[in-house]
Amino acid sequence: MPRYLFEASYTPEGVNGLRKAGAASRVTALRDLCTGLDGSLVSFDFAFGDVDVFGIVELPDDIAAAAAAFTFGASTAVSVKTIKLLTVEEADAAIARSVEYRPPGS
Repeated sequence: MPRYLFEASYTPEGVNGLRKAGAASRVTALRDLCTGLDGSLVSFDFAFGDVDVFGIVELPDDIAAAAAAFTFGASTAVSVKTIKLLTVEEADAAIARSVEYRPPGS
């Protein structure tokens, strides 16, 4: 099943909600969202820096990932960046594929 990385940054409203409900509530919320999309939560980590949360999920396809992204986007408590991850096998297949390309100015 395809994997996706969600990078989340909380707004002040989101931080207040997090403080009120606790960090574990966010893990449960993402796990429930994934389950509702026939997927699963692989990992969920809080972080220092510009990104507050890194979540790796398995979802059935890009449409399910887009549904999650649109749901996050409707919230004013968090902004989320969605990144599709590739397996090593997918990366090797991409590397092996011959592609014609002409760099700018060539």
